[in-house]
Amino acid sequence: MTHHAVDRVERRGQSQTLVDELIETGTGKRKDAEHWWIYKAFEGRRDNLVCAAVISREALIVKTVMTDWEEGEA
Repeated sequence: MTHHAVDRVERRGQSQTLVDELIETGTGKRKDAEHWWIYKAFEGRRDNLVCAAVISREALIVKTVMTDWEEGEA
């Protein structure tokens, strides 16, 4: 995770566990060859959808984590 992503997770009251679940069980939407959005609605959260903007290269790089995301933003 980038420093920006870690900061956003903390500011939005999320946790590493939530981000891990998001990455492992969320829905992926491809932007281009390397850039993806991974999103998921979490029960009990009022700021759904939670979305991670990621880069897929040799490893998955989480650039940021957003809330109240809408799939049409892609």
